Amino acid sequence: MQALRDLDLYDLPMESPPFAADPYPFLAQARQRHSWLARCNNGYCIIDYQAMKDLMSMDNEMSPPFDTIVALMGAEGTPWGRFTGEQMIALPDKEHRLLRGTFVAKFTPRMADSMRGMMREIMSKLLDQWTRRTTIDFEEFAAAYPVSVMARMIGAPLEAIPGLRHSLEVLGLGMSLNKELLSQLNDAILHIESFCERLMEDRRAAPNRGEPDLLDILIEAGDGEGLSRRRLLDLLMFLFIAGYDTSKNVLTYMMFLMIGQPQIYERCAVDLDYCRKCVEEALRIFSPGLAFRRSRVDISYRDVLLPKDTMLFVLLSVAGRDPAAFDNPDAFDPDRPIDPQRRHIAFGLGKHTCLGQHIARVQLQEGIHLVAQRMRRPRMTGEPGHRPFYGVWGLKGLPIEFD
Repeated sequence: MQALRDLDLYDLPMESPPFAADPYPFLAQARQRHSWLARCNNGYCIIDYQAMKDLMSMDNEMSPPFDTIVALMGAEGTPWGRFTGEQMIALPDKEHRLLRGTFVAKFTPRMADSMRGMMREIMSKLLDQWTRRTTIDFEEFAAAYPVSVMARMIGAPLEAIPGLRHSLEVLGLGMSLNKELLSQLNDAILHIESFCERLMEDRRAAPNRGEPDLLDILIEAGDGEGLSRRRLLDLLMFLFIAGYDTSKNVLTYMMFLMIGQPQIYERCAVDLDYCRKCVEEALRIFSPGLAFRRSRVDISYRDVLLPKDTMLFVLLSVAGRDPAAFDNPDAFDPDRPIDPQRRHIAFGLGKHTCLGQHIARVQLQEGIHLVAQRMRRPRMTGEPGHRPFYGVWGLKGLPIEFD
């Protein structure tokens, strides 16, 4: 059995802009030193697809270390620190099981499919506005889509959307471990909290008379389980925050990929079933997030001892491009045969698997289908930037023109 401290591991510069722009050469060097482990600031990185699957499934041996994240940010006692340490995936096992068990049955593929018409309506209206120009920042356009869908799902007023977008953009940088952002993060979380609190109070004072929406479902389920006002409010905030960056960043990256493969893009315009394949392949080749885990006990894995309290960064964002797991991993091929043992893990694994994954999938399918119909022959007019790799990764700006 090898001790972790004795291993000759590569140091991944994950906080550096070059790594955010292109992490794959660094990962190739890391794998030459060790097949599944590397070092990084504040801990160790899991860089192998199968190791990620195995370790992420160890729910009893590992847990999300949000208290450590809060401490690293110096955020103890702040609004952002409180929310980060008490959000659903940070709760103790018993409370987490209660919350997830209460709501997981609501977030089904059938529920997501029932929203397709609403998503098409929202995307069509956005395209009506944005295609008045033929040169845009596609990332900015994509940002308007998931927040508008979420607002409609909970009956929020449309005038709240610009402010929500700004706060959600800030909160998307929360896990980048940049202490200089703490003041902005506190302002953003207080804005989201105030908005969600007013929304819930208004709904309780004036119940929805029509078909129940997501807010009605959350309130009814929460009351039925005796959830505190604080827990229910945090859950609504969590759904807003978690549902924004994934859809926005993946839709932006899909456009980036398809600009180089116009035949795929043109097929998306006429074939919704093909869009399903494109979304799954895009989630394999790119995922916005990595996962944080801390070992609760000593863990023996592949002849390496991970001591209790080891901080692990599970690089889900690059898992689908592991050459040991996927043939020709850098190629964007929606018709790629799917091996049931080699599916993408963009939405995580185990008890912390993304609650809104079905909604995200449907949102992306409908979105790219309509975009491909209305923004013809897209071309890049400049190079995209990149968000920090820690936390929620993705392109920062995607300037394009189209017919």
